[in-house]
Amino acid sequence: MVSRMSLIENTHSKLGIRTCGVILTVAVGVLANSTATIAQNEDKVKAGLEAWKNGGCAECHGSFADGEKQRDESPTGSNLRTARLDTAALKLVISCGRPGGAGMPAFDEGAYKVRPCYGRPLGAPPDNLYPAGTTLTPDQIDAVIAYLQARIIGRGRITKDECLAYYSDRPDECEDIK
Repeated sequence: MVSRMSLIENTHSKLGIRTCGVILTVAVGVLANSTATIAQNEDKVKAGLEAWKNGGCAECHGSFADGEKQRDESPTGSNLRTARLDTAALKLVISCGRPGGAGMPAFDEGAYKVRPCYGRPLGAPPDNLYPAGTTLTPDQIDAVIAYLQARIIGRGRITKDECLAYYSDRPDECEDIK
């Protein structure tokens, strides 16, 4: 005859194996999802770099967002490498610009007209908003934000790897960076 204690131990053993199986299944699922998410995020970061390059951001902020503008006639952009902007602040400034002659254009073509900015009613953009040479879609703006958060904000000095990632087609541009 099987003792009551044996039945309890056997039941606990089976529950332990089932619990381990469930935990293992969940862990594998989380890891698989994390890998896919990382790949998607990396794709978004790469798209953000391309939008940064093609959107004219470097003209004012510099190739590496350090405030070393590429064109003398452009306004001097902020050094974003030392900035402490969160996602919402970045989205607002990139989308809506900075009215008041600050030199930051609104890159969202729907800013002020389709999407509200700074609590203003929908309508014409402010008169003292620096003109944008190009506009970006909301998805491109999100990609630029992903790029800035992954590779620029809080990064300090530019590294050779960052330079080579930016100038992948012209590595000689990075010879002076150690």
